[in-house]
Amino acid sequence: MAKTVYIRLRHRIQTAPETSLVLADLAQVIDSEEDSSLKKLDVYKVSASDRNMVVVDVMHVIKVIKRTEPDAEIQSIGPTQTVVEIVYEKKKRKLIYLILVWMLLFVGAAMAIINFHEDVSMQAVHQKLYFMLTGDRIEKPLLLQIPYSIGLGLGMILFFNHVFKKRINEEPSPLEVEMFKYQMDLDQYVAMNENKESVKKLHDH
Repeated sequence: MAKTVYIRLRHRIQTAPETSLVLADLAQVIDSEEDSSLKKLDVYKVSASDRNMVVVDVMHVIKVIKRTEPDAEIQSIGPTQTVVEIVYEKKKRKLIYLILVWMLLFVGAAMAIINFHEDVSMQAVHQKLYFMLTGDRIEKPLLLQIPYSIGLGLGMILFFNHVFKKRINEEPSPLEVEMFKYQMDLDQYVAMNENKESVKKLHDH
């Protein structure tokens, strides 16, 4: 009786250049044999021509398995492609670049907040609120402005759900959700455009 092999390709993996990817790297495998050699089967060799990303299609994986186990019945579950990101050794960034980027982001964020408050006349709003609460008219209602400034910073920390590298709770922040959506769209684009198994050009003869 032919054995059944269940494979589920991983959605995305990261690997170093010039790496030989085995089946266990690319997919979860369930085989009738406890110590199956299929998991150690070479499926794809990362080369310099692959540059940053390459897509491994499930049809290629099945072909490789069939060469070793021609009588096996292969059941594919889940994604039909694995996006392989090739991670090269990162160069150490100089401290001056980090400081310049930090200053650029800090000044840009500060200008955005200042311009927003100017557009909505926040100082005038605080003055009116202070008058309604105390009955006194003053130019700089620090009693409202200082707590408001502190609350603005705390609100941003709660919104992004991070204090430096520490997460406040397990709930993802809106920024993380947007980055996840972007990554999913990017992977789908790469899978559709870089997959040599599924992209085929027909030429008129």
